[in-house]
Amino acid sequence: MKADLLRKKFLEFFAGKKHKIVVSDSLVPAGDPTVLFTSAGMNQFKKQFLGQITDFRRAASSQKCLRTDDLDKVGQTPFHHTFFEMLGNFSFGDYFKKEAIAWAWEFLTEWLKIPQDKLWVSVYKEDDEAYQIWLKDIKIGKDKIVKLGDKENFWPSEAKQKGPNGPCGPCSEIFYDYGKDIGCGKKDCDPACSCGRFAEIWNLVFTQFNRKEGGSLEPLPNRNIDTGMGLERLAAVMQGVKSNFETDLFEPIVKEIVKEAGRSPNLKIVYVVADHIRAMSFAILDGVLPSNDNRGYVVRKLIRRGVNNCRQIGIKKAFLYKLVSVVSEVMKEPYPELLDRRENIAAIIKREEESFWNVLKETEPKMISSFELFRKELKSTSELAKKVAEFAFELHDTYGYPKEMTQNFAKDNNVPFDEKYFDVLMQEQKQRSKSASSMAGDVFVDAEIKGDLEATEFVGYETMEEKSKILKIFDQENNEVKTTKGLKTAKIILDKTPFYAESGGQICDKGIISQDKDAKLEVVDVKKIHQSIIHICGSIKGEFKVGDKVNAEVDIERRLAIARNHTATHLLQAALRKVLGEHVQQQGSLVAEDRLRFDFTHFKQLTKEELSRVEELVNEYIINNDTLKVEEKTTAQAKKEGALAFFAEKYADKSRVVKIGAHSKELCGGTHLKATGQIGLFKILSEGSVAQGIRRIEATTGKVAYKNMKQKEELIQELSNMLKTDEGNLISSLSKLIDSSKALDRRLSSAKLESVQKSLNDIIASGKVVNAVKIIAYKIDDADFGVLRSVMDMLKKNIKSAIITLGSVKDGAVMIVMGVTDNLKDKGIDASDMIKSVAEVVEGKGGGRSDLAQAGGSNASKLGEALSKAIEISERKVR
Repeated sequence: MKADLLRKKFLEFFAGKKHKIVVSDSLVPAGDPTVLFTSAGMNQFKKQFLGQITDFRRAASSQKCLRTDDLDKVGQTPFHHTFFEMLGNFSFGDYFKKEAIAWAWEFLTEWLKIPQDKLWVSVYKEDDEAYQIWLKDIKIGKDKIVKLGDKENFWPSEAKQKGPNGPCGPCSEIFYDYGKDIGCGKKDCDPACSCGRFAEIWNLVFTQFNRKEGGSLEPLPNRNIDTGMGLERLAAVMQGVKSNFETDLFEPIVKEIVKEAGRSPNLKIVYVVADHIRAMSFAILDGVLPSNDNRGYVVRKLIRRGVNNCRQIGIKKAFLYKLVSVVSEVMKEPYPELLDRRENIAAIIKREEESFWNVLKETEPKMISSFELFRKELKSTSELAKKVAEFAFELHDTYGYPKEMTQNFAKDNNVPFDEKYFDVLMQEQKQRSKSASSMAGDVFVDAEIKGDLEATEFVGYETMEEKSKILKIFDQENNEVKTTKGLKTAKIILDKTPFYAESGGQICDKGIISQDKDAKLEVVDVKKIHQSIIHICGSIKGEFKVGDKVNAEVDIERRLAIARNHTATHLLQAALRKVLGEHVQQQGSLVAEDRLRFDFTHFKQLTKEELSRVEELVNEYIINNDTLKVEEKTTAQAKKEGALAFFAEKYADKSRVVKIGAHSKELCGGTHLKATGQIGLFKILSEGSVAQGIRRIEATTGKVAYKNMKQKEELIQELSNMLKTDEGNLISSLSKLIDSSKALDRRLSSAKLESVQKSLNDIIASGKVVNAVKIIAYKIDDADFGVLRSVMDMLKKNIKSAIITLGSVKDGAVMIVMGVTDNLKDKGIDASDMIKSVAEVVEGKGGGRSDLAQAGGSNASKLGEALSKAIEISERKVR
């Protein structure tokens, strides 16, 4: 049975059991700080598990998941993956163990016709209720029920002893028995054995406790069901193969890799590549781009592991990107969006691959010479191991070179590696940059305000002023109170409101909540928690109580400015798709009162002509004065009709569809204008790159755009007056002035170089010799980089073995040039590495070649200190 049919049957089965079928969430969980990626089917149902009542209490899904905790096992076992699909059924205070167990058994044995004698189960050792259901209701023999402990059959694993706090409970697992001929062959072999005979296919978690601080368990008022069954493992069972990599989900990918390798490659390595290409493709689809931080680093690591594994099977060029089309073809039925984005995703992977191949060419020869140098310098094994770890960290920090690859390279060359010291350096760097994500320690993390929050009716699409009633008041510590008396700030929940809460990239409304002229609340922020809209009030005049009738009034001018930018954002996407192609898709946005920002998929910088045409098109749409039509449709129907959706946004079953003439149709919950003519004017401010394959445009509309244009007109007029010319001749006048300035700079630099040339012997004499190497660090007043580089060349011609640092301050900017002679470069001494530490002293950055590097800085007062640092580093290198 094909995987697509298995997925379909699973969802059909639970739809028949009155479960709501929920589409897969993004791999990037929205508003969940506990995980980097969606790692289980239950992630998107956390609010239901926390007790929030929604329109369903039973759900089923096939969820995209990504995990990297078992990365080293991928390819080594038949069933470990980074990316996989989790089939799951869930109950939120509805049915419990009896139904969960019975339905799991029914689906496997009656719908899929798996022979009952091929199935075993495990239960938690203290869960007699589950044991009795399996024994008496399902009638499984005692010999096929295994009792296991906290590590195997309690969720989260060992939570009773180790935490985390929060909902937890016992679980029961269903295993498929491949037969006595597989595995260890022992007579007493059962699912507790890891020999490979038994494959776990379904885990039923019975969430019935709340773990408190100290490890105590208290019963939950509402008991929940959370089950998970890996589609890949189920497919292996149903297709009669021993490995997930032999199923129809992987077979076409594996074949393509083997074909490219051109011989009989190591299949375990092939399986790693096949796994990783699925993970990176879906992660990029969901907006995670290769980088050196958090989620982006996971994707970069997967791509670079993929490249390294390709090398091991003889593929010596960028290849992974070619597999995206194969993956998208395999997954096109459940995920047609992957097929639509395949070219963009392939381009992103290709660029990352090519970049890493360049890194490999530069890095690996450097590693060999560096290891040799470290061996000569350091006799102690522990010091050598630390030095190699430090080197690995520098490679990771500078090039994104994976630690594991340096570690493996060191192992192949019999060089020790201090992994703990590497981790210390990584932690220090994270603290310095403050870029590490803050993952929460509890299983579930809820919003700031707790308690039973009543729903707020949003009426802001129709009106900007509404008569309302106060339902709840919270103080600044989020404690529920009955009155605002004595409070400086407050959070208010109304029964209905025209205030738009920040969402989907659009900032919130601001305005006033009032009773009369003597009682006013200034609304400075608006947030949405579940179905409640929270009005955050920054100042309070008079007293307000729960139950009071109030008037909620949005700042109209501000709302209209935001709406101009939001409607213009839709027009901008339409224009980009027309000018650049339909591969353009939204990757993020900001809609504020004074500007808009739009991130989109595209492979390269827009040309001046493309940018001009995009701006021109948007203004044409504005002049057309097209009426906006807003409809509410099912999300599935809207997408089928061609409505665009933002990949990271989670849409309800029914969504608002905003249609603008024949140009644009998008799913959108934001506030808009009635017609495009209300925008007035659209002006692009900037276009640039935010990540590989992602571009960003910033723009303004309406009054702000007009004001910006007026400022530019005034600037042009002022420049014309200064140069005593008219606007038409401004460019030629400026060109003449610049040419004159450059000629003067050249004459000054030449004079400076002649002056320094006379004191060349003094510069050489200022240095000192350490182990037959001349170390020089010298300040040259008022010299630019050109002069410093020329002096460096002259010094290197006069000295056989030297490390030279030259510094200067010109027009308030610090300039530093560092060079090493060829004999030292060949020994692994690298100017581009050394200059980074020197540059930090003057609050700058640097880089370059191994024989010549340069750095700029902003703190001129620290140049002397920087040159002293250069001497210290240079001496350390040659001792």
